[in-house]
Amino acid sequence: MKNIIIGVGNLLFKDEGVGIYAAKYLEKNYDFDDSLEIIDGGTLGFKLMSYFQEYDNVIILDTVSIEDEAGSIFRLPSHVLLGLGNYRKTAHEVEIVEMLEICSVLDKHAQVTILGIIPEDIVSVEIGLTKKIEDKFEDYINTTLKEVESIGIKINKKDNKTIKDIAQGLIGSYNGEHLSRVPNEEDIRYANVL
Repeated sequence: MKNIIIGVGNLLFKDEGVGIYAAKYLEKNYDFDDSLEIIDGGTLGFKLMSYFQEYDNVIILDTVSIEDEAGSIFRLPSHVLLGLGNYRKTAHEVEIVEMLEICSVLDKHAQVTILGIIPEDIVSVEIGLTKKIEDKFEDYINTTLKEVESIGIKINKKDNKTIKDIAQGLIGSYNGEHLSRVPNEEDIRYANVL
């Protein structure tokens, strides 16, 4: 069986990046069976369609636009998601639902599950999560780990990196705190010499 976790969102708009942070957090802090791949799907939209066709299980980590309290976590199997007409509020939500609709008529497609968290702020242009979503982040990770275990994948904890560590490793900033140097600065300097 081929399984994949896809972190979706945009790191530039506060809580909109939670899916990407969660995917990177899992990648840095846990080891999984070889049958599980983790990727940063960012805002790839329809380019993610091939994963829906090539894998047996697809777990999407993302924000969800459902009327409820910020920080609430939802497990939405694809058949449930397709029934939520008011779910489509952001560009990538529209694309995910449209991909699911297309895949539902194909002979072979993955079992797709969205693990979504309701954001507090996806409008502010700032790298980092709001305090409310930070406080729920561990619950979100634990929900994801339970989902991964439910499809038969073994998990080993290997590190204790924080969301801040993850974000600063990716972009060099988190909620206004900046690293003293750009991540991979040595690689950039080396590339400019060549």
